[in-house]
Amino acid sequence: MADSKSDVPSDLNIPDNYVQHTLKTSKPLPPFSWKNFRRDLNWLNVTILCVTPVIGVIGACFTPLQWKTFVFAVIYYYFTGLGITAGYHRLWAHRSYNASLPLQYFLAVAGAGAVEGSIKWWSRGHRAHHRYTDTDLDPYNAHKGFFYSHIGWMLMKPRRKPGVADVSDLSKNPVVRWQHKWYLPMILIVSFVIPTVIPWYFWNDARGGYIYAGVLRLCFVHHSTFCVNSLAHWLGETPFDDKHTPRDHFATALVTIGEGYHNFHHQFPMDYRNAIRWYQYDPTKWFIWTMQKVGLASHLKVFPENEVRKGQLTMELKKLKETQEKLAWPSDSNDLPVISWESFQEQAKKRPLILISGFIHDVSSFVDEHPGGPHLIIKMIGKDATTAFFGGVYDHSNAAHNLLAMKRVGVLHGGMPHGIDDKVIPPSQRLKIARYNELSSPYNSSTAYSDGEGILG
Repeated sequence: MADSKSDVPSDLNIPDNYVQHTLKTSKPLPPFSWKNFRRDLNWLNVTILCVTPVIGVIGACFTPLQWKTFVFAVIYYYFTGLGITAGYHRLWAHRSYNASLPLQYFLAVAGAGAVEGSIKWWSRGHRAHHRYTDTDLDPYNAHKGFFYSHIGWMLMKPRRKPGVADVSDLSKNPVVRWQHKWYLPMILIVSFVIPTVIPWYFWNDARGGYIYAGVLRLCFVHHSTFCVNSLAHWLGETPFDDKHTPRDHFATALVTIGEGYHNFHHQFPMDYRNAIRWYQYDPTKWFIWTMQKVGLASHLKVFPENEVRKGQLTMELKKLKETQEKLAWPSDSNDLPVISWESFQEQAKKRPLILISGFIHDVSSFVDEHPGGPHLIIKMIGKDATTAFFGGVYDHSNAAHNLLAMKRVGVLHGGMPHGIDDKVIPPSQRLKIARYNELSSPYNSSTAYSDGEGILG
């Protein structure tokens, strides 16, 4: 039975300003120094992560690779890898679906073969990573560099304790408690004994099984998982949110058994999918879906499509806003002088001014460029060309409307004709992206009236 203390959520009584409070009041260890490397390195992890690939490479130099062993090593890689992605990650850390007892034991055994800590230890760190992403309370903070987030955080002793994360639900789980209790013998059996014995028994290749399906397979599983903490925070796009470092990329998905759509995952962590489109590579999603079809999994959590699209739309609008801000736009009507009809006609004698939709335009730079010939513009100088412009003579294109708006130099006092409100705004601005604090207010002051030589001043 679980300890009663472990049943109490560890984050039950933390203060509202926990992150700031913790960073201020808890003193981290001094930065890692090679002068003190004997004290600062985590020697158990250094041994596992550095000695294992050396043994594997040296062993491969003296051990022929049989095709049966190669196929078995690949299968065993996916077996232990899914123990992490479908088990440790999506089932236990994020509770994105329910698994039957047989499936839980299968994933617990497979995950032990990846030698990445017990379910409880792994999930506690991963929940802290999601809660405190990119802060000093994130155990594998991507802002500390690619190497640190990939493997460095395990090679050295942590400079500070990761932020609090509740795992009381896992403390009650009998499978999690069973794996935690027998974890050490399990990693030896699942990671090295089984991949050695199977090739030895079926095709007499114990040595190849140990080197390729055991040692080297373990190295690949390690760095596949580590890429979720490093590569997935460095390579790719941010189609759902760019507040933090997680990114989506197909290449990362390939090397992480489908965990490469990380921007989506950090936005919707309880969704059993990483890839939301059928054509995106996510074997872990396909495995969980298959387990549901055969009755071994249930309650697969999917975030509402409407909310997912909102996230995508937000980023699409943000990119459009950035593009929009690089373009030149017409002067706002509030910034233009307001003049009378008489003043407009008087000033039109000095330079080519045309009235369209209540706005006065200086067309001096366009008279000779007009596709229909300069005579069509010249004859409208000092006149209202609204009807002619809007189809009376020619129904001008969006490009013409946009260009015309750039030539606005004034507003005619009381001169906007009725029924053309939609034509006052050029096409390029009818769907213009605005931040909430840029939206017009009913309390904005109107343009101040100024008759006379406002345009020419």
